[in-house]
Amino acid sequence: MAKIIVITSGKGGVGKTTTSAAFATGLALRGYKTVVIDFDVGLRNLDIVLGCERRVVYDFVNVINEEANISQALIKDKRVQNLFILPASQTRDKDALNRDGVERVLNELKKEFDYIVCDSPAGIETGAIMAMYFADHAIVVTNPEVSSVRDSDRMLGILSSKTRRAELGQEPITEQLLLTRYSPTRVENGEMLSVEDVNDILAIPLLGVIPESKAVLRASNTGVPVILDEKSDAGIAYADAVGRFLGEEIPMRFVSVQKRSFLKRIFKSKQGEPA
Repeated sequence: MAKIIVITSGKGGVGKTTTSAAFATGLALRGYKTVVIDFDVGLRNLDIVLGCERRVVYDFVNVINEEANISQALIKDKRVQNLFILPASQTRDKDALNRDGVERVLNELKKEFDYIVCDSPAGIETGAIMAMYFADHAIVVTNPEVSSVRDSDRMLGILSSKTRRAELGQEPITEQLLLTRYSPTRVENGEMLSVEDVNDILAIPLLGVIPESKAVLRASNTGVPVILDEKSDAGIAYADAVGRFLGEEIPMRFVSVQKRSFLKRIFKSKQGEPA
């Protein structure tokens, strides 16, 4: 039976779509047949991050309205064999999503896929509620800043009260935290919250810490999920997070300032750079 994962947050701009693309790609690379759905109707960024925007013919709303079938709307990724994308519509509004239609589409996808990753819009509007309603697992994405963490705390309340599992009195959605744009140096300087600070506030298991990295912007601009950049800190951190999600015991990286070795400090000093 397919597992439905929602990538959510209370605040916009924290890296949900980057995370959805990276996470779905990571699961597919591990051999799991994975589809990632863009619930952000009216904006539609997932297809750009995955580099398939020119291949969109039909979208999620077309399938809900039975204007196209799922096989017509799904886009197969050209780089990763087991990855498929169901894009959002740019011409409809959020109210184009309805619970019965979303459930029907998800039930059809469950027959074919191991994982269904739902890329949620920020906040608590229709698209976000629809993305989380049928979820089995929630990855809450937050930045290490007070407003982002506070909004994520609000989303945890909604996950525990406004989902199908909550309404039916079933086992709660599994919740995990992904901390993005983290800089240990800025934490040391008192410019952002530490991992411990965020954990104390949200009190859910930490899935991963994604460091601040230019590789994330570069990946978005080139339409290549950052997890495919195996040399970047961010790519490595996302791969680690996918491994932890699958039950592997992987030490948490990128949470402390990396001290330069004595030889590196000497080398930088000779080049005229501060040691």
